[in-house]
Amino acid sequence: MHGLGNDFVLLDLISQNIHIREDQIRELADRRTGIGFDQLLLAEPPQDPNADFRYSIFNADGSKAEQCGNGARCFMRFVRDRGLTTRTRITLETSTGNIECRLEKDGNITVNMGPPTLSPEQIPFLADCSSIQYDLKLCSSLPIPNECHSSEKVRITAVGIGNPHAVVNVDDVGEAPVSQLGPLIENHKRFPQRVNVGFMQVISRNQIKLRVFERGVGETLSCGSGACAAVVAGRLQGILDDQVSVTLPGGTLNIIWRGDKSDILLSGPACRVYEGRLQI
Repeated sequence: MHGLGNDFVLLDLISQNIHIREDQIRELADRRTGIGFDQLLLAEPPQDPNADFRYSIFNADGSKAEQCGNGARCFMRFVRDRGLTTRTRITLETSTGNIECRLEKDGNITVNMGPPTLSPEQIPFLADCSSIQYDLKLCSSLPIPNECHSSEKVRITAVGIGNPHAVVNVDDVGEAPVSQLGPLIENHKRFPQRVNVGFMQVISRNQIKLRVFERGVGETLSCGSGACAAVVAGRLQGILDDQVSVTLPGGTLNIIWRGDKSDILLSGPACRVYEGRLQI
């Protein structure tokens, strides 16, 4: 399945019992010798009695992710296509809390991502105090471990959307050094659990362009939680309104965030590509 080109393999662990190892995930994620995907999503029975399903996410490198907005939309489509539910509104249990998905009349799916996390220790991000923007000193490839010979700095907004995000403002998203800065920021020592990195170009108060370098994956065509983080960053900086159209390489997502502790609403399509069988 895919959400604007952010592609997934989904496994039904409700009607079948499977254990999949980290090395198997990496093998399946390889786009030359495996299936190829940005994330692997597991549909499992919930532990929380208030949830309909448990939603587990693994990156292409085998690491576990806490949240994925595009994946949640595909999850909703998947469980309905598989006949695991007939409901148009479901609650998903994730490792960082429950989220709600709603099938709209136009076929799009809206995910309530909950309120953003801005406290550095909860993102997590190492900082002496909370701020809208932070300066990061970047270190490139080093001949001597743990020594930094670079004085380059980049200004970011740190936001938690169930997973950590760093948002960088750029003048032209097409010229943004995503492949150069993405890995440096993703693995920066001030992000103990690594971070997803968004490069945001503001077109107007209700429209932005965005590219995202995802933790454990690399640059993807779309990132739902990254789109949410970018809108939150823009709202905090006072440069965006509360309803924003986010154009990514794979297409457009619509985000609503009214500020403070209100929930973030993410809307967009979810598409099934094909179904097959795996020997695990």
